[in-house]
Amino acid sequence: MVTVEHNPALFKEGDVVRVDEKFPIGHYRVPMYLRGKTVTIVKNLGRHINPELEAFGKNAGDETWYYQVRILQKLLWPDYTGEDCDSLEIEVFEPWLKSIKENEHE
Repeated sequence: MVTVEHNPALFKEGDVVRVDEKFPIGHYRVPMYLRGKTVTIVKNLGRHINPELEAFGKNAGDETWYYQVRILQKLLWPDYTGEDCDSLEIEVFEPWLKSIKENEHE
């Protein structure tokens, strides 16, 4: 029997994407300093229950793709005085990530 993935991951390791710049009311798991920034997908961490939706009672156990992403520290904080190669790695759920190609048309 062939298994068909009806909800495939949108991104793969090495993809360069933008963190969505949205400002919903309440507690969300994407830091303000990361919103609107361009990041690189480091690893697909699989599908997990999105705690943002769970916190507001909007999820019936559905799982969402979760990624580890990387961004250079200097791109986050222009006054950063560490090494040029210093980076931040953080986990972000797929609904917060947008294809760079999508953003070019906005």
